[in-house]
Amino acid sequence: MSRVWDIPVQDSTRVRDVHVATEAACARTGMDAHTTAVAALVATELATNLVKHAGGGRIVIDLTGPSDTLADTTPCVQITSLDHGPGIRDIAAALKDGFTTAASSLGAGLGTCRRISGDFDLHSRPDRGTVAVARISPRPPVASYAWPVCARTGARVGGINTALGNAEYSGDAFAWVRSGARVTLMLADGLGHGDKAARASTAAVQDLHRTGHLPPAEILHRLHTALRTTRGAAIGVAQLDEDTGRLSFAGVGNVGARLRTDGTWQHLISHPGIVGARLPAAFPVQEAAWQPDSLLILHSDGLPSRWVPPDDPRLLDHDPAVVAAVVLRDAGSAARRPLRDDTCVAVLAPDL
Repeated sequence: MSRVWDIPVQDSTRVRDVHVATEAACARTGMDAHTTAVAALVATELATNLVKHAGGGRIVIDLTGPSDTLADTTPCVQITSLDHGPGIRDIAAALKDGFTTAASSLGAGLGTCRRISGDFDLHSRPDRGTVAVARISPRPPVASYAWPVCARTGARVGGINTALGNAEYSGDAFAWVRSGARVTLMLADGLGHGDKAARASTAAVQDLHRTGHLPPAEILHRLHTALRTTRGAAIGVAQLDEDTGRLSFAGVGNVGARLRTDGTWQHLISHPGIVGARLPAAFPVQEAAWQPDSLLILHSDGLPSRWVPPDDPRLLDHDPAVVAAVVLRDAGSAARRPLRDDTCVAVLAPDL
């Protein structure tokens, strides 16, 4: 099930909570003591920055995979920092190794966080806030001073998942699989929230790994069978064929999908129903051209229905998990108040 750690960080007393949560997340992935200490250092530094520079914010810890869909799918601990603070005006200086302006900082700085993380990416705008994402793999990363660190040779996928009321498990989940030139991204929103919703979305993720080579409509039909013993879920399935440059999407239930191409956003429609309980007899499969500037955002109904897509064209250059976190922060004000439901945002982006 989708285990998440969601810690509001408004003062220094919560920094210790972030440290403990990071160690717990690392234990779930089987990380050794050294890698766990690295992850805890990164998380603690990000949490300290929230207190000292942003006036508070939020640390969300998820168990995910890498963003590059051609990379090894070893589970990672993903640490996301979100704030609505003043932003970083000189990002280049802030990313220098050891740079810090906080007297109580660990002295590691964002540059060190970037260097010791497997993947690290950061987006900041003056007076709008900052989002930073670090992923730590059980295997020590190859030392690199390039930023972002991660190699990108295929379509990229990333996301963020949160639970209602800071619960342990989210009823939402996202996952991707690659089959040759096809990359399939799924977002599942288990009916309701809590453990039973999480069991439904987990069943969907498990079945996707057996059916991801099929077209989206067939995947939904197979998922409907797999989820019959659960309470069911709303599910959106997007499939990119990198050889033909075509994107296909099919959805059942209240899953949102927005596609940006040529600077214009369009809605992809999900058909009413519940996968596992009430699958419609027919539902549309929408197709669109996938271009170098395309960006697909899938989300559960934890976001407001009329959220506004991000207007920063530079986001395309960032890790998809950063894009997802910016959407979560700005659409749901996640760094300021609790969301109204489990909330998951998943992003599919082209290779760089």
